Amino acid sequence: MGNNKKQHERMGRVKSANRILSFLVLFHLASKYPNAIMADYMSAELAATCAALGYYDGKKYYLDEHCLDVIKDLIKYLKRDDDAHSIRRYLGQTKLLQSDLLKIFIQHCNKLELWDVLLRLIINLTSPALLIYNEQIPMDKTMRNFYLQIISHLQNYKIALADDQIWTIVNNRLTNIFSIDNMERGEENEMIIERILALIRNVLQVPPDENEKRTDNDATVHDQVLFALHASGIVDILLFIASSAKEQQYHMQILEIISLMLRDQSASQLASAGLQRSTIEKEKDEALLLSIRQKEKLEKFEKLKKYAGARHSRFGGTYVLQNMKAIGDNQMLCHKPYEKVEAVEFNSQKTKVKKPKNKLPIQDSTNQRRSALSIRLFLKEFCVEFLNGVYNPVMRYAKSCVISDVQCDTTEGSCYLWALRFFMEFNRCYKFQVKYVSETISTEIFYIIQRQMDQYYEMIVTDKKRIPIWSYRLHLALEAYKELLHTLMAMDKSPDQDIRESSKVIKSNVFYVPEYRETILSQLLNFDEFKMSRKYLIDLVTTTHIFLKMLEQFCAKGQRSLIVQKLKKKRHKSKKQKSISRKEETPKPSLENRWDDLARELSAVMQDGGSMPEMIPFDATLDTPVDDQKSDAMKRIQKLLRLKHFENAVGLLRACREVWPENDSFGRADIPPEEEFLALREIFFADLGGE
Repeated sequence: MGNNKKQHERMGRVKSANRILSFLVLFHLASKYPNAIMADYMSAELAATCAALGYYDGKKYYLDEHCLDVIKDLIKYLKRDDDAHSIRRYLGQTKLLQSDLLKIFIQHCNKLELWDVLLRLIINLTSPALLIYNEQIPMDKTMRNFYLQIISHLQNYKIALADDQIWTIVNNRLTNIFSIDNMERGEENEMIIERILALIRNVLQVPPDENEKRTDNDATVHDQVLFALHASGIVDILLFIASSAKEQQYHMQILEIISLMLRDQSASQLASAGLQRSTIEKEKDEALLLSIRQKEKLEKFEKLKKYAGARHSRFGGTYVLQNMKAIGDNQMLCHKPYEKVEAVEFNSQKTKVKKPKNKLPIQDSTNQRRSALSIRLFLKEFCVEFLNGVYNPVMRYAKSCVISDVQCDTTEGSCYLWALRFFMEFNRCYKFQVKYVSETISTEIFYIIQRQMDQYYEMIVTDKKRIPIWSYRLHLALEAYKELLHTLMAMDKSPDQDIRESSKVIKSNVFYVPEYRETILSQLLNFDEFKMSRKYLIDLVTTTHIFLKMLEQFCAKGQRSLIVQKLKKKRHKSKKQKSISRKEETPKPSLENRWDDLARELSAVMQDGGSMPEMIPFDATLDTPVDDQKSDAMKRIQKLLRLKHFENAVGLLRACREVWPENDSFGRADIPPEEEFLALREIFFADLGGE
């Protein structure tokens, strides 16, 4: 029996080698002699290969004895595909995935070796079309048609993969793998996990069919895939992987999958989703229904108007346009009674000048819509769970990946920016709590976004073949920047004093550093209508408005003024030589005399009880910790007293008392005016190393 089995396997390998050799010969001849005969030979060879998989009798799929070798051969065929992707298009036209591969995938999942190889083939077939063409949409007419054919095949694959039976089997396989300890799992199981995540990403990445035209609150194919993932438990597995610190190597893939899951959703609408429709949704639906009704009435009226008269419209009369000459000396004639001269058009029959391709505006790639209510409810629950326990650690790891990505040529940066924008907006619109998004609220995040925006703009200028991709990523960075500003504004309205202080510190850094302050200005100056979409311009203007509004509030009366640059007066050197004999300088008055002069004024200011100006006792832009700036604040109080700026000195003393209450260095909290006056006197006479 053992010898027969070995001989059987040897015969299978020989047949597989012969099949590949014959196919390569045909492939070489087809490239050398491109005619219909060679194409027929290739199709016949591929048909024979696909027929060797097995057959389906309506209930069960029966495998051929060489099914495993045939699947491996198909993988090799796809690797050796030509530039026109003939093999890939043939397999899509014959619907091999729907008719054979998925049935094997479901019914023979217990054969692990066959299942793993089949998973590789399905991943290859569902690879994104843009990735197959190296992220460059072909401009040639023939190649463009091939590209569109591949996209249509992918859309058919997505419909077939919207089956919860498929994802239940995938869930069971993932559950079995994750039940093994991380240290004992092995490289093969790690590869299976990566391939399954790649399959989920490929299916979700398929673009929607333009002919589908589903309305809001209706389930599209994408929604059906999402519901299948939810029903099979794949979504829970994704949350488990993201929440586990041991599975950190998969976090970027999880983030990309989540961005594809929620690509059609609006964060604000998803946060407000409930069992009943909101008032805004009702008003929007009523307005849409009313506009459709008016459009139908207008079309009916035009039809009645067109066929109501017995005579042709050309026999309605001839009219003369006053004060307008024709080509000759006669007045211009027309066949319609125009009410205004501006309504006359001379270019109705002119051929329009065709714009070149590089002058066409960039189309907006984001199309948000409302999914079915059941889809929105489970997506809302998913977002809440992701925020509660997953967002901060995943974004921390993603930030490290983005910082290390110097070339900025991967999708990690765009996934990070999308997740930052979406989940911070969801948190702000749902139940705003800073602790859920604390990882992405800092000055460092502004730096990362600014760096990404600069790099994306440089790639728009240099990589002209991929301008739409870089323009889309630049738009993502701008949306993330805008959401950061919205979050800071929400933090200013928080009842928690610590949150408001944190927002004030971040804003002081952003408004003080010129690189951060001029980010929006540089984007406005670099705007190009042919390389950036109209939606990008709208978001850019909105972000500019928000930024200027926040800057105005920050620099308002009572707040710290923003100093852009101090102008130093040039000192003119005296041309006269220093005289040997100097005049005797008048002696400065002693501190006792100076205190006697200003004590009355200081006492009057303190007894007045008016509102003292708000002073900031520390500089948040310095690297020095706040606790180490106590002595500098004491020197500032002394300097203000000696310069007779009493209101500022008293205000600064009280602000320091709130920031550094320990040891009563600036007096206790309930200090009476008399003791506060004595404390100011001690500061005035203290030797702090000043003047």
